[in-house]
Amino acid sequence: MRKILNFMNKINKLISKKQQQEKLVCLTAYTYPVAKILDKHCDIILVGDSLAMTIYGAKDTLDANLEMMINHGKAVVKACKSAVVVVDLPFGSYENSKEQALISAKKVLQETGCDAIKLETNLSTIETVAFLHQNNLPIMAHIGLLPQQVRKIGKYRYHGKELKEAQEIYETALKLEQAGAFSIVIEAVPAILAENITKALSIPTIGIGASINCDGQILVIDDLLGLNTEFTPLFVEKFADLTSQIDVAVKNFSSAVKNGNFPKKYHQI
Repeated sequence: MRKILNFMNKINKLISKKQQQEKLVCLTAYTYPVAKILDKHCDIILVGDSLAMTIYGAKDTLDANLEMMINHGKAVVKACKSAVVVVDLPFGSYENSKEQALISAKKVLQETGCDAIKLETNLSTIETVAFLHQNNLPIMAHIGLLPQQVRKIGKYRYHGKELKEAQEIYETALKLEQAGAFSIVIEAVPAILAENITKALSIPTIGIGASINCDGQILVIDDLLGLNTEFTPLFVEKFADLTSQIDVAVKNFSSAVKNGNFPKKYHQI
């Protein structure tokens, strides 16, 4: 009961910020030390299935599984004191039926202690979201570009450029709020579509490649820190270049070891 009340207080704060037009800050995290830093600055921390790529070197997010999400979820939850911690349901863990989704979501919530679950959604998964909500599970939805569908659609692309697709995304957002989602991530859609959805909803929208018109913004932490050197989406801003800094640090360490300058006497007993 205490955890439910704590979560509701957190959600009420998110909704209040939307009403006051105060932007929500959201980032992904997969490890304890990074999550501990982010918790001081973020409203929401997402343990995203992007960890399949950032941590495990997969070509897309489809290689993530429940065990991965739970293990990293535990680490992030342990580090966080104030942010809403959300864990992704990975590909293959919820699509077969609403009952499968319930089992997976309960497992993640119980084993990680996270606040909520996120799943990629379209019109076909509205019923699943409603079912999870009816079972008292807090759900963040995800519309627009759905990374778990990349092998099916063939490539990452913006969604909602065509009127029919835009209308479907807009309709999905409205139905997701009715189904009980407490927030919606909007990925890679035109600015006007994101704006219309955000204005139509009473729950917060979190944008990634969906313009400044959303109630908040999220990025993959590795993209923000400049650790991803293989591919940079249009919507990513690198706020640091840790790849270069790490390279220099390791190069200096290597030189110190080879030259006999490390370890020094004060490193020993």
